[in-house]
Amino acid sequence: MAEAPDERETGPVAGEQLQQQHVGCQVFSERLAQGKPQQGLLSSFFTNNQKCQLMLLKTLATNPYVKLLLDAMKHSGCAVNKDRHFSCEDCNGNVSGGFDASVSQIVLCQNNIRNQAHMNRVVTHELIHAFDHCRAHVNWFTNVRHLACSEVRAANLSGDCSLLNEIFRLHFGLKQHHQTCVRDRAIRSILAVRNISKEVAQKAVDEVFESCFNDHEPFGRIPHNKTYARYAHRDFQNRDRYYSNI
Repeated sequence: MAEAPDERETGPVAGEQLQQQHVGCQVFSERLAQGKPQQGLLSSFFTNNQKCQLMLLKTLATNPYVKLLLDAMKHSGCAVNKDRHFSCEDCNGNVSGGFDASVSQIVLCQNNIRNQAHMNRVVTHELIHAFDHCRAHVNWFTNVRHLACSEVRAANLSGDCSLLNEIFRLHFGLKQHHQTCVRDRAIRSILAVRNISKEVAQKAVDEVFESCFNDHEPFGRIPHNKTYARYAHRDFQNRDRYYSNI
């Protein structure tokens, strides 16, 4: 459930608890080791954490992708609370963030999120996982196909594969490039949190790709940029108004 490392950078049953810890340990080992994020030097912590909190506030207030997802979560009975459902922490490696399904919390890696645009994308990506967790019985820890589906949706709908991001990665000009990017990003995200082979991850993505790529909820369309996301948010807000007149 972690966002795939960028190439520019070098409610469970008891029987699932052990596997949850194994998955979480790969990305957020410090959460299990001490029950709270490890902090470095005091001055460094305040700098990183304060910056993370300020960027998060701006994202929640202004980003159209995130505003739609927050409305959709509330509409589905899973209202998001900033202090309860987001945590700015230091993370191992170059992971930018993740959705910790065991506690329904989005972890934002304050030592790896570089700027406001990066924060916008990470929060959007992880909120798609949170939305899937809310609306469906997702078995994150034992069913790799469930994980693959959510990773396909997150890569497809979060802006991970926008033209601008792909140009920055020096990936462009291929036929059906968006689909290729979504597939590749989903595989990378699975490998970031599951101790499986690349072949197994590819097989899981292949098996779910068509149905999950075409599942655009709650956007109703692929939001290729902020303008598309604003239109999608407007349409979502007008859904109940439309159906009430039928």
